[in-house]
Amino acid sequence: MRIVMIGSGYVGLVSGACLADFGHHVTCVDKSAAKIDALEAGKVPIFEPGLDTIIEHNRSAGRLDFSKELAASVANAQVVFIAVGTPSRRGDGHADLSYVYAAAREIAAAVSGFTVVVTKSTVPVGTGDEIERIFREEFPEKDISVVSNPEFLREGAAITDFKRPDRIVLGTDEPRAVEIMREVYRPLYLNEAPLYFCERRTSELIKYAANAFLAMKITFINEIADLCEQIGADVQKVAKGIGMDKRIGDKFLHAGPGYGGSCFPKDTLALVKTAQDYDSPVRLIETTVAINDNRKRAMGRKVIAACDGTVRGKKIAILGLTFKPNTDDMRDAPSITIIQALLDGGANVHAFDPEGMEMAKEVVAPITYGNDPYEIAEGAEAMVIVTEWDEFRALDLKRIKSLVKTPTIVDLRNIYPVAEVTKHGFAYFAIGKKNEKQ
Repeated sequence: MRIVMIGSGYVGLVSGACLADFGHHVTCVDKSAAKIDALEAGKVPIFEPGLDTIIEHNRSAGRLDFSKELAASVANAQVVFIAVGTPSRRGDGHADLSYVYAAAREIAAAVSGFTVVVTKSTVPVGTGDEIERIFREEFPEKDISVVSNPEFLREGAAITDFKRPDRIVLGTDEPRAVEIMREVYRPLYLNEAPLYFCERRTSELIKYAANAFLAMKITFINEIADLCEQIGADVQKVAKGIGMDKRIGDKFLHAGPGYGGSCFPKDTLALVKTAQDYDSPVRLIETTVAINDNRKRAMGRKVIAACDGTVRGKKIAILGLTFKPNTDDMRDAPSITIIQALLDGGANVHAFDPEGMEMAKEVVAPITYGNDPYEIAEGAEAMVIVTEWDEFRALDLKRIKSLVKTPTIVDLRNIYPVAEVTKHGFAYFAIGKKNEKQ
């Protein structure tokens, strides 16, 4: 099939590359000349394990190409995916759909023959109806079917998620569109990936409801972690104990500094705003958003408390900047707020991240960046683990002890056993556990 992906950001690039790997011919379109020029030069603008290999393979096979010209690419396409950004709108928190509607109008002007237009971007309920209205009123002569097909990709594991999905949600009841979308995803038949067809509005809500539920689960265990610290329980053991109940499950029960990234903060807020518009408020999600916002700043205070109540003039070493490992994504990363709290307290912050430092320089207040954990440890009065990169899980603690000024580790991801850290003479402050002071 001939497929066009409008938007070559994270979702568009991963989806386009994987669809090409299925055997379709895919053209990824983006208005950013710099992005397209980089892709055509073989440079992948985002870090996602395995993505560069898939792109190179399918470009060589002639199944994947890139373009700045939407009209020429769309003219012969059978399916056009909209994968542009839907950031939170300034002022009110609603999803900004201006890029979606602009892309829809350009697509409609360029298509010829029956075309399926698919919203891959995360959009509020009713967006597909509005796109359909635009097509019907502004382009009545065009034969277009609008489908909702939300993405459920985890950054750092997106290739696997696309090729071995839990489900593929497709919002349409138009027979021709159903047939075409089955053909788009037919290569996944061998993996027995379930195609779940439903109404378009239902499909749009499924995406928001899924992310909101997971965000709520994270926030729940974070609050339990706070309680554990007060009563002397261990949140990791609590999480394991409740996660063994199949009705609950053990996923997303890892206490930490709060959720971040491109989806959860934006999508929970958009769901709250949509629910308010329909006079059907989602109180649990409203509270989840508020708790998560407060938690990030509270983690900064936790570090300050571990430093005897003040960080003024002290060097603090931050391990990990991205919102999760295996990505360079800094959107709404907890590290941003934590670092700001430390800077407000007068700290001298040094940081290292395997992939996120260039992105961090654009969103984090000015700090000093190092080349590895040991460089930033020298003279530090506390080391703070913010992102659980694998390379931070086996640090040479004996070496670090010889470098730091004060042997204090604040582990906001609980990646070390308490005994492992304390036996090297460190004071250890974890999440949801009894603090071990020296």
